[in-house]
Amino acid sequence: MTESEVRTSADEESDDLGAPTLTAALEALLLIADEPMTSVTLAQAVRRPVDQVEDCLTALAAEYAEQGRGFDLRVVAGGWRYYTRVDCAPLIERWVVDGQQARLTQASLETLAVIAYRQPVSRGRVSAVRGVNVDGVIRTLLSRGLIEEAGTDKESGSILYRTTPVFLERLGLASLDELPPLAQHLPELSELDDVLDTVGVGD
Repeated sequence: MTESEVRTSADEESDDLGAPTLTAALEALLLIADEPMTSVTLAQAVRRPVDQVEDCLTALAAEYAEQGRGFDLRVVAGGWRYYTRVDCAPLIERWVVDGQQARLTQASLETLAVIAYRQPVSRGRVSAVRGVNVDGVIRTLLSRGLIEEAGTDKESGSILYRTTPVFLERLGLASLDELPPLAQHLPELSELDDVLDTVGVGD
């Protein structure tokens, strides 16, 4: 069976996918994945047989490679995930280095402030305080060395985050005790905890 036939067959019967086609469904799931996703996990999500999903993934990977796209679909550590092409490494390295010198966005500054004053804290709690998803911002702050993992929450198992010595260095502080007080700008801690306890606080 050719790649086009595999994809045509896989894209039929999309009524229960929640997406236009199986191809689109798999691409959407892989785009939001933080870690490689196994064929079994993907098959469960799209409600299709594992072999059909694997055929579609293989066809997609071949198509990306043939078209010379800026990314590859690879099997790593037993799961599928998107990666930038090796040929694009010089561009990515230049962008990352230049990005280290760029100013933080408002979203990054707000997220960093929440972590600094509430640490150690999970992504879920940071999201609850800011009212938006902070996954991308967390990755940015980690890549810049401003925050780091600080173990896991005993109750939820969520990863906790805290600021790093680099954070203190950039702000010219000797310790966190020198952070300016924000009491007048924040609700009472007890009130904030009550709010956080009513929302999801997972990782």
